[in-house]
Amino acid sequence: MTSVHPSPAHVCVLGAGIVGLATAWELLQAGAQVTVVDRGPPGEGTSSANGAQLSYAYVQPLADPAIWAQLPRLLLARDSPLSLRLRFDPWQWAWGLRFLAACRGRVSRRTTVRLLQLAAESRAAFDAFRQGTGSDCDFSATGKLVLYTGDTAFAHAREQLALQQSLGVQQSAVTPGECAAIEPALAHYAPRISGAIYTPGECAIDCHALAQRLAALLRERGVHFITGQAVTRLQLHGGRVSGARLADGNVQTADAFVLALGTGTPALLRPLGLAVAWQVPVYPLKGYSITVPAGDGRAASPRVNVTDAARKVVFARLGQHLRIAGMAELAGEDWSIDPVRIASLQAAARDIFPQGGRYDQLTPWAGLRPATPLGEPVIGPIAGAPGNLCLNTGHGALGLTLAFGSARRVARLLTRARPASAAASAACSA
Repeated sequence: MTSVHPSPAHVCVLGAGIVGLATAWELLQAGAQVTVVDRGPPGEGTSSANGAQLSYAYVQPLADPAIWAQLPRLLLARDSPLSLRLRFDPWQWAWGLRFLAACRGRVSRRTTVRLLQLAAESRAAFDAFRQGTGSDCDFSATGKLVLYTGDTAFAHAREQLALQQSLGVQQSAVTPGECAAIEPALAHYAPRISGAIYTPGECAIDCHALAQRLAALLRERGVHFITGQAVTRLQLHGGRVSGARLADGNVQTADAFVLALGTGTPALLRPLGLAVAWQVPVYPLKGYSITVPAGDGRAASPRVNVTDAARKVVFARLGQHLRIAGMAELAGEDWSIDPVRIASLQAAARDIFPQGGRYDQLTPWAGLRPATPLGEPVIGPIAGAPGNLCLNTGHGALGLTLAFGSARRVARLLTRARPASAAASAACSA
């Protein structure tokens, strides 16, 4: 079903994380006037210290059949990389049940295909941005190794590898010795590895620096920013969003609105009705990171991106620093930093890369990933919602990776011109 709306001259993007900023950029390139609204400065929320990996080829969703065998430990062990802190919250329970329902092979394969398609779009859009603007932000393209320390897990990874290779992804299974050859800093750890999946084309970038660069470029090009103002509700008139009411009582008007508020998105949708909110099952998946000064020497701190699959911890080199990130807690809107989780990241880093960084000089961080049960973001309009409202949320741990691809899709939806006499209109696919 396709609904047709006037091509918006003015679009208001609600959210100034990496997804919202990329959306503003792509809308600007498409000729729209853009306003960005957020309760905080650009890039200061979940985008500020994430895992930093641009995982274009390795996009396996968290909802996977292998979860079932791991479930008791994942949910009950104190040091588990995935934990559930039960709350009196029906949205948490609903999310968890939908997540378990998605842990099926057929569903995981379908989601993988869709994520790979979006990741390819995102890579093309981000490369165009980076080359066109000369933005560096500690970008590197050194590839990625996903390490497996158990034969069963590695066998399952090779099955996922076969699926992704069939879709055109350049990846290979490598031996422990090959791991050490690709990344010398893994030499001492290689005997404990069953094998790894190597993707030579994967990249990394400092997400916070990228967000700051984007915000500066947007301002230079006339984009208006309203920061320090939370959006309290959407105002409706005639079946459309007429404005976004801010905490100070002012109302920001526009022709169209994009909701890119991450975990804050559902709260604005619930007043529109349960049927609308149910289509956007976004819930906070809390993650942690530490950033340390990188160790010296070729075999000390990794240059290649590394993921420890068992501990769900990622390592990315950002200039003279090493970012270590991971964990997934289903704990609601809790931004506190658990010292046990930080210690766990520190221990994992010392175990795999003992000389990788000055771990006594770490900077801790926690953020809330806006996750859907499937692991696939919600992009575009949704049934029953106002016609001039587009969603761009639910990217989970792939927000940085998918930001520019999902932004380009939203920009196409909102600004795509129709031919001839209808040139001033745009189609928005429902």
